[in-house]
Order: sequence, then structure tokens, then C-alpha cells
Amino acid sequence: MSLTIAQPATVAVGDADLWSELRAAVTGRLICPADPDWDAARTGWVVQVDQRPAAVLEVADATDVVLAVRWAVRHGMSVAAQPRGHAARTTLDGALLLRTGALQDIEIDTAWRTARVGAGVPWRDLLAHLDGTGLVALAGSNADPTVVGLTLGGGVSWFTRKYGFAANSVRSFDVVDARGELRRVSAASDPELFWALRGGGGDFAVVVSMELELYAEPELYGGRLLWDVSHARTVLGAFRDLAADAPTELTMWAHVYHFPPIPEVPEPVRGRSFVSVAATHLGPRDEAEALLDRLRAAAPVELDLMGVLPISALGSVADEPTEPMPAMDHTALLDDLPDAALDALTAAVGHRDTCPLAMVQLRHLEGAFADRPVSRGAVSAVDARFSLFALGVPAVPELVAPIAAAFAGLDEALADQVTGRRLPNFSGEHQANGAGYDPATLERLRRVKVERDPAGTIRSNKPVLEA
Repeated sequence: MSLTIAQPATVAVGDADLWSELRAAVTGRLICPADPDWDAARTGWVVQVDQRPAAVLEVADATDVVLAVRWAVRHGMSVAAQPRGHAARTTLDGALLLRTGALQDIEIDTAWRTARVGAGVPWRDLLAHLDGTGLVALAGSNADPTVVGLTLGGGVSWFTRKYGFAANSVRSFDVVDARGELRRVSAASDPELFWALRGGGGDFAVVVSMELELYAEPELYGGRLLWDVSHARTVLGAFRDLAADAPTELTMWAHVYHFPPIPEVPEPVRGRSFVSVAATHLGPRDEAEALLDRLRAAAPVELDLMGVLPISALGSVADEPTEPMPAMDHTALLDDLPDAALDALTAAVGHRDTCPLAMVQLRHLEGAFADRPVSRGAVSAVDARFSLFALGVPAVPELVAPIAAAFAGLDEALADQVTGRRLPNFSGEHQANGAGYDPATLERLRRVKVERDPAGTIRSNKPVLEA
């Protein structure tokens, strides 16, 4: 089998009859380049990525998705789903971009410990529905991305160390396939497509809703500890040492922050630099504090924001930005963090006058990250102990080059520990998407794509055939 697909045609802006046909068929709003709000409609959450779709359809319901895909099939077009655009990419250029934010249904079944969510539901809304139930979902660090969007790419959660990737918690998907058919996909109905959707990204069908498993965890503790950046090396060493014997109920992410001196940043941290550890613990407060006191003892804590949390407050732990912004990111998986690596990392990012990055993060992995369950989806197991994530904010074009140079400097500083792999959700725009998968998994994903969508009707932001 040749692992290629047909190249969809591009419908010109002037093909008024074709756009009129689509506009007349759907309930949602079709936005074209001549419309006054075109730039706002096509822009993703990462605002500097210059996405150039053929048009944008704000779908009203799943029927609109069916009609849009069937229209695309008839006219040799491609469609791409993007509820919010946290991983905006120019790979969507020329496609009909489906904004799925209106698909907002949430159904919680506490007896069966499941949730069914529409493709437009952000994590903050699902977590709010779980308050008081004693149940948690495998949510990530930011409450703004959609549940479906995070999960399709694998889904790294605060709770992955205990329960595995979010993709493996999915029980079924409701999708519109590459022929425009609305159907439910599960392990029983279509095991190969079900496997690909759980971690392979949005290249195989347009997901309109999904059902995922919930987990009984009545007690949650978490928050952040912040120290002045002068203690960075000491704190990062303590973080590394605690990670060596941390139970899977404890998840820790260490950060070096360089906060800008702007009014949008709260006064206690404005214009300053810190080293921080954000953490969650599934279980009683006293167990969590007995573990985290090892960090508190490492150096004088300036801000202690730890405490008992409702699940709805999970997004406050890392306190990441939720409003659209310019962003450049860079990631890697690290075998370990020996003293030499921590020394080099601290030297590279510990001083705001020489580091143009807003944040550098180290996540402790292990636990169920490395599990290979029989029923797993396409998301690959990770044997590395830590992941690296670096964020730059190119508020002006002149910052792009220094941020890119800082990314290269991180790779050089940690060269002895970088594995060459990445978490699927964590590949920057300039990094190869295929590094999120082992070779056998990537080959299998490509075969599923060719078999299920030979015309290339469905297009994702990270196409597996271009990985």
C-alpha cells in the first residue's frame, strides 16, 4: 500500500455558487475572507500563527458538521476542526475550518463514573460539573482547551502518573467520518479507528462528542510554592530528589518564571523572577504536606499557595494564561536530571537579563506514563523521567529570533539527557510531529489515515502523513 492520499482541491474565494450552497445548507454561520470579522474568525488562540483557511464555519450542531463534510466530499475540499486553536497551525491553510465551540453538551453519570462531552466543552466547564461528586477527569494544566482537543492528542493530565493518558480513558467517540457519516466509534464497533482517535490526533474524523471514564478521588490537594529565582538550583535539586520516590498520587512540575513588568501581572510577582513547584496530590492533606515539606525546607518560601482544592479549581494550580496571546513553545523528553544537567539548565534560564523566555517547566513523569496497557490507544508509552517545556512570548517581532536562540540553547545545555522523543500534545510549531510516536505507532496511524480517508477530506493541525 502506498502511504499517500489525494490532494484536496482549493475552492477559490470567488466560487460564490459553492459557498452559497454550503451557506444555504447549514444552520451555523459561514465566514469568508470578504467578511469584516474574517481575521478574528480565522485566528487561533496562538495569535501570531497566520492561519489561512478557505472559510470558517461556526457549526451550530452535529448536523452542520455532517453537511459540511459531505459538501467537502462533493467538491474535493478538506475540512479541519478547531474549537479554540491552542495548537494553531498553518497546516490548515486552504481547508474549510470548522469552529465547534457551540457543541456544549455535558452529561455526567455518577453511578457509571462517566462523562459525555461535546467537542466545544472546555475543561473548566466539565470540572465545574464534577464539583461535589468525588470524581475527577484526566484534565491538563490549563482549563481553557477543550476536553476533546486535549484528549485526541493523548492528553497529559495532572493525574496521568496514577491513571495514564487521558486518551486511554475514552470509552467512545461520536464522529463524522471522512464520508460524512455520523456514527459512534468504540472498541467494539471499530477497534482500529478507536485506537487511532485515542492519541493520534484529529486526522481521522471530526469528533462531535465523546464519553470518557471518571475516577473516584474525593480529596484533592494542590497549588504552588514560589521562591526567589536566586534559589533556583537548590529548589530544582530538591524537586528532582523528591521525584525519585514520589508516589503516583503526587504530581510535580517545576518552573522558572520571568514575569514582565506590566499591569496585567499581579503585584506580588510583577517584574520579578521565581523558581516554583506546582503540585497536585490525590489524597488527604496531611499526606500531601508530609511530602511537600521536603520542598518547603529546601529554601525560604516566598509564596505558599498550597491547599485543599475542589476539582473545579484545578486550573488554578499552574495558573496558565487562558486568553489568546502570542506564544512560541519548545519541548523535549529528558532521561534524567543529574547535577550537571541542573547546573546547565540553571545557568541557561536563571537570569532574566540573559533569558528571553517567560517560563521553563520541568514535569516529573514516570508512574503510568510508562505503562503499556493492552487496551491502550495510539498514544505511546513514555520511559523518560522528565519532560521540558519552554515558553516564549513574542510580543514584538524582534523577540522571535532571541526566543528561538534560547530554545536552541536549552537543547545544547541538556543534550546529554534529551531523548529525541516528545509527548504528542507537546510539539512546537517548528518541531516534527512524528517525534510524539514510536516508529511502529506512526506507521500504523499513517495506514489508518490512508485506508479511512484516501481523499484527504479530514485535515488536522498535525497531519500524520507529514509527521
